[in-house]
Amino acid sequence: MDLNEAISNLVIANRILAQKNVLDAFGHVSIRHPQNPDRYFLSRTRSPRLVTKPDIIEFSLDNRPVVDPGVRLFGERPIHGCIYQARPDVMAVCHNHAYGLLPFAVTKTPMRPAIHMAALLGPEVPVWDIRDDFGDTNMLVTTNDIGKSLAARLGDGRAVLMRGHGSTVVGANVQEAVFASYYLQVNAEVLLQSQALGKVHYLSPEEVRLGSAMNLAPLSQERVWEDWVEQTGLAGSSL
Repeated sequence: MDLNEAISNLVIANRILAQKNVLDAFGHVSIRHPQNPDRYFLSRTRSPRLVTKPDIIEFSLDNRPVVDPGVRLFGERPIHGCIYQARPDVMAVCHNHAYGLLPFAVTKTPMRPAIHMAALLGPEVPVWDIRDDFGDTNMLVTTNDIGKSLAARLGDGRAVLMRGHGSTVVGANVQEAVFASYYLQVNAEVLLQSQALGKVHYLSPEEVRLGSAMNLAPLSQERVWEDWVEQTGLAGSSL
């Protein structure tokens, strides 16, 4: 992919996820450099709703800016760089505090897909507890050691919940990461409402496999991306 197009998509991803209430003022989304797998792009510290192309900064996988931008940077960059180091297949990372999923990050209730649009999340989303490896902290992923611990808990999965904090979601491209981040939240909201009514019927392993293939097909990905871009008002924009 052309670098300019990739950065434009990153800006759009920030706007979509903010509009969908997946990202609040403190969440962030990144992409791996499309031509250099040892670099990634992330906005400077700014609300995702306000991100523009000049805000995008290039980082090495040890989470240092390639060129000192002279602006404040997200402290939780290790979420991104450490996952890119551990997962060569990942091309986009979203860290969010979507409120609907937080109950699953602070209880023993498992996060499992119950709706077909969430099948790509896999059979169950694991929970990472920073306290297990680092004791009492401010809960933020601000060092590479903490980032590596989070990446290890993510493993080869699609998403990981972060106890008392939020979640991190990955994709083979930014569109996929946006899709998974949104439907992780939708699935959580459906589960919260359903559990009040009775026993939840989760997707079976085969339904997860077949549904995931459908979720990731170009027909699904292209349709929803086109719609969401249009909703941001950025379709055809030079950003």
